[in-house]
Amino acid sequence: MKITLAQLNPTIGDFEGNLSKIDKTLRQLKKDSPDLVVFSELFLSGYPPRDLLQRKGFIQKSQEALRSLLEISGKFPETALLCGTIQPTGKNVGNGLYNTAILIQNGKILFVQHKSLLPTYDVFDEARYFDPAPQIEPFDFKGERLGITICEDAWNDPQLWPKKIYSSNPVEILAHKGATIIINISASPFTIGKEEIRYRLIRNHVQKHRKPFLLLNQIGGNDELIFDGRSIAFDGEGNLLAIFPSFKEDIQTFDLANPPELQPYEPQDKITSVYEALILGILDYLRKCGFSKVVLGLSGGIDSALACSLAREAVGPKNVLGVSMPSSYSSEASVEDARILAENLGVHFKIIPITPVYRSYLKSLKEHFAEKPEDVTEENIQARVRGNILMALSNKFGYLTLSTGNKSELSVGYCTLYGDMSGGLSILADVPKTMVYRLAEYINRDRKIIPKRILEKPPSAELKPDQKDQDTLPPYDILDRILHLYLDEGYTKKEIVAQNIDKNTVDWVVQAVEKNEYKRRQSPPGLKVTSKAFGMGRRMPIAAKYG
Repeated sequence: MKITLAQLNPTIGDFEGNLSKIDKTLRQLKKDSPDLVVFSELFLSGYPPRDLLQRKGFIQKSQEALRSLLEISGKFPETALLCGTIQPTGKNVGNGLYNTAILIQNGKILFVQHKSLLPTYDVFDEARYFDPAPQIEPFDFKGERLGITICEDAWNDPQLWPKKIYSSNPVEILAHKGATIIINISASPFTIGKEEIRYRLIRNHVQKHRKPFLLLNQIGGNDELIFDGRSIAFDGEGNLLAIFPSFKEDIQTFDLANPPELQPYEPQDKITSVYEALILGILDYLRKCGFSKVVLGLSGGIDSALACSLAREAVGPKNVLGVSMPSSYSSEASVEDARILAENLGVHFKIIPITPVYRSYLKSLKEHFAEKPEDVTEENIQARVRGNILMALSNKFGYLTLSTGNKSELSVGYCTLYGDMSGGLSILADVPKTMVYRLAEYINRDRKIIPKRILEKPPSAELKPDQKDQDTLPPYDILDRILHLYLDEGYTKKEIVAQNIDKNTVDWVVQAVEKNEYKRRQSPPGLKVTSKAFGMGRRMPIAAKYG
């Protein structure tokens, strides 16, 4: 059997555009005459549609799209297609929807398999919208028995989880019922190192059941989530037939009767994968939200330098405006570093001093601040003036404002609401400071793009004389280690201290994380690259006493 996997980039709610991708793919493949073309999970609607699934109009459009898909299929009668879509259950109990894989040929529905395992951890909330499949069955097609699964259905591997999450294992059920080929259609978001987990997971299934296994994953950025693709195919002996590229659309056909030359597995370098993920996340957020240009502040520091470099790679230098907004506390070196960076990247560059506006603020507030010494209030005013300037440029010229703060600072509240947190997308919100430096080195791998002085000087907000980040924060290597243990691993303070880390430092960091939840609730969407990002995957109360 010749099976084609179409690793594509759907857009949520763009039924017409997603149908067009299917039609274009089938036309492109007509000369190859595949028996089956496979598209990813919820491809017709895009994934994840979230609460759009609770709108009747959205469900109606999905049903209309399915009818259009049947018409498209009729144009290619010899080729079947397997596609993810929404299907009403027709029942008066439950959520009333299935997450479905639907097999179509020559304008007719041959078979449907609904998703069985509905994840509710991390960024997933599928039990909010869908009901689980009432049954799991293979389907006879062209001399094979297809075992069709959807994303999470393949992830109930006892070697993967510390405790059992689900009572059933769809892959095992299908194998026991005589499936000869297992197919999994996925919308599995990227996190660092996940592709290696996915590889081991599917290899384990193959080694256990001795069945060919094809996993198709979507690519693209949808709000905070980035999908890496990295679709994979194994033969029944556990040999790797193909692994698709990361973060790129790709279409490959496999003749299982005449398998291709075996491929070695090489995981993508982790920093390279984060770099490519962020670029795709920026590009798709702009494209799918109707923007084409971005504006961001260039402070002369490493965070904004990295953010500007990523933006330039995503949308091109002509579509990026960097703005230096010096105050009386900004060093000449910082302004010069920002200018050199902009020249190296070829992006547009402006200098808009904030001192006149800042002094106007202070003059207006003088009588109200009488007899009060200067403190963080005056520092935050500077940050908010800069945020207002960027948003004014955004409004006037239609730029998307990029927020450039990193995860380490966002974690402990070392950022200013309505100041440096202003923007439509926070592109480093899930990138710890130590990783910021590694990404900057990666950008400089072939030539000096980010100036050496930016990489070497101590980080500073430059909001008061001789200010340094580490006047307020622990050293970033220690801070990031504590944050990883607390946020990603779920360690208690006592367990973190047991890792030979100073107790006072741990107490301060944990307290800072918890008391700044209100800031993060008001921050722009942040691109997710680690296993535990702020935003949709971490739902914490604000009015609480914990930590």
